[in-house]
Amino acid sequence: MHNLQIAIVLLVLVAVFVAFVQERIRPDVVALSACCLLMALGVLPVQDMLKVFSNSAPITVACMFVISTALDRTGVIDTLGRAVTSRAASNPLRSLLVVMGGAMVLSAFINNTPVVVILTPVVIALANAQKSSPSRYLMPLSYATILGGTCTLIGTSTNIIVDGVARSRGLAPFGIFEITWMGLLYGVAGLSYLALIGRHLIPVRETFSTVMPDTSKRQFLAEVLVPHGSPLIGKTVDEAGFLRKLGVRVVDVIRNRVSLAGELATLRLVPGDRVVLRTHAADVLALRDKGDVLFEAQGAHAIEPIAAQNTVIMEGIVGPQSRFVGHRVADLNLRRLYGVYILAMHRHGENLGANFEQVRLSFGDTLLLEGPPEGLRQLFEQRALINLSEPTERPPRRDKAPIALGIALGVMVLAAGDILPIAALAMIAATLIIVTGCLEADEAYQAIPWPLLMLIFGMLGIGYAMEVSGAARFVVDHLFALVRDLGPLVVLSMVYFVTMLLTEFISNNATAILITPIAIGIAEQLGVDPRPFVVAIMFAASASFATPIGYQTNTFVYNAGGYRFTDFVKVGAPMNLMLWILASFLIPVLWPLTPQ
Repeated sequence: MHNLQIAIVLLVLVAVFVAFVQERIRPDVVALSACCLLMALGVLPVQDMLKVFSNSAPITVACMFVISTALDRTGVIDTLGRAVTSRAASNPLRSLLVVMGGAMVLSAFINNTPVVVILTPVVIALANAQKSSPSRYLMPLSYATILGGTCTLIGTSTNIIVDGVARSRGLAPFGIFEITWMGLLYGVAGLSYLALIGRHLIPVRETFSTVMPDTSKRQFLAEVLVPHGSPLIGKTVDEAGFLRKLGVRVVDVIRNRVSLAGELATLRLVPGDRVVLRTHAADVLALRDKGDVLFEAQGAHAIEPIAAQNTVIMEGIVGPQSRFVGHRVADLNLRRLYGVYILAMHRHGENLGANFEQVRLSFGDTLLLEGPPEGLRQLFEQRALINLSEPTERPPRRDKAPIALGIALGVMVLAAGDILPIAALAMIAATLIIVTGCLEADEAYQAIPWPLLMLIFGMLGIGYAMEVSGAARFVVDHLFALVRDLGPLVVLSMVYFVTMLLTEFISNNATAILITPIAIGIAEQLGVDPRPFVVAIMFAASASFATPIGYQTNTFVYNAGGYRFTDFVKVGAPMNLMLWILASFLIPVLWPLTPQ
C-alpha cells in the first residue's frame, strides 16, 4: 500500500507538470484538482490538506500585493517611474541603463508585476520620443524587474514562498536583506550583459503603437439609420454601394441594440438598422450637418444621419487583474458601455485584424481601440485595460501617497530589525492601508491575485502529499544515489539548473514549492548546510529569461512589445547560462557548504 501511494502521487505529479506545460487548463485549477484527487484516493489526509491554509507564506504574499497596489493607486510607483525615465537622455544606451537600473531598484521592494504595468506606457512614450521601437526597451524592463525581485525577501512572491517552505522543514527564517548582496551582484551581471550584448540581440518589432495611425489625428465615427422605404433594405453592406461613393468603411451594424459586427459579410439590412461608419475624410460631416447623402432609387433617402462623434485610436493591454480575462471579445459590450470599438487584436506575435470576436481574452492580449476620448478615458480609469498609447492619468489618491510610502518603508525597517515576523508586519501594513484610506476594502480584495494564491495552496497540498506518502523521500533517495559521488558544489549547481529549466515552462512558485523540500533532503543526505540550496532555488525560480511564459512580466511585455517566442530564447538563454555559472560560484562563497 505504501508503494502504491508513492506511485499515485508521482503519477499525479507528472500529470500536473504536463497540464502546466500544455496550458489548456488554468494552473490553479490543475493544482487544486490534483489535491482533491489525492484526498479522494486517501493519499492526502484531509487534516494535512487543511494545514496548507495555515501556512504564513501565501498570506504574506496576499498582503504584499495589497501594499503594492496601494503604492500604485496613490501614485508612488508612477512618480518614481517618471523620475527614473526623466533622467533618460537621447543616448539609447544611457536611456536603457536608466530604465533598467530604476526598474531593478523599484522591484526590490515592490512586486515586479505592477512595476512593469506602470512603467510600460512610460517606456513606450520614451521610445517614441527617441524615434525608437518600444521593443528595444520592454524586454530589458521585464528582465530588470525580475533581477530586482531577487534582491530582497519581499521583492517577489517566490522568495516568500521558498522561505515559508524552508521554515516548515526546520530552517531558520531568512532576513529581509539576507540575499541582498547576492542579488546585487546577480543583478549587476544581468544588466551588464543586457547593456553590452543583449541589447544588440533584441530585434525591432512592430506593435500597434508603431503601425497604427497617429493618435492625435482626429477621426470620425458616424451612425446612420436605414429608414423604411430605403433602397438598401435587403442588401448586404457590399451590395449597398455607398461605401465607394463616400470613401467610408462600415464598422458595425446595430439591430435591436445588438451589435452584428461579426456578421457584416452576409448580413442583409432591414429597416431600423443603425449602420456605423468610419472615415478619415470630412465627407461624413455632411451626414451629420445636412443629411443629404442621397441614393436616387424611387426618390427615397437611403440613409438618415443619427449621430457623429470625434474619436481617437489608442492601444490597450489586458492587465493581470482585468475583469476582461476569460471573456469573449464579442461579450465585452464596449460599444454600449463606452462607445468604443475594437479594431484589431494582438496575441503571441500575431496581429489579428478580423475574426477575433470569439476569442477569450487572456493576460497580455493587446487591443487596438477606437472611440471618443471620454469613453476611452473611462475604460482605462476603471483598470479594465492598461493604456499603452500614453502614460496613465494622475491617480485619484495622490494625497495618500506619503501614508502608503511610509507604511511600506515601515514594513522594511521593522522586518530588517526583526521586530516581528514578516507575515505579521505584512498583515498589519495591509490593514493600515485600508484604515488610512489608501485603498478601499473592496479594492484591497481585488488587489489580491486569488488564482495565484489558490495555485500556491494547491501546490503546498501536493507537497504535503509527497511528504506523508513517502514520495518525497523516495525521490530524494533515488536522486542522492545518482549524485552522491559528484560532490556538494556540483549538486548545488545542478539544483539551480533544474529549477531554472522548470521555471521557464511552469509557474515559478509551483516549481519552488516542489523543488525546495527535495533540495533540502538532498543537502541533508550530503551532510551539508541546506541553506545554500534554498538560496539557489530562490534565484533559479526567478531566472525566467528564455521564454515569455515562465514569468508574468515576460508575458505582459511579450504582446506589448510585439515580440516572437524566439526573441526571448535568443536574448534570454545566454543570460540564463551566464547567471547559472555566476550563481554556482557565488552562492557557496556567501553561504558556505559547511557540514551539518
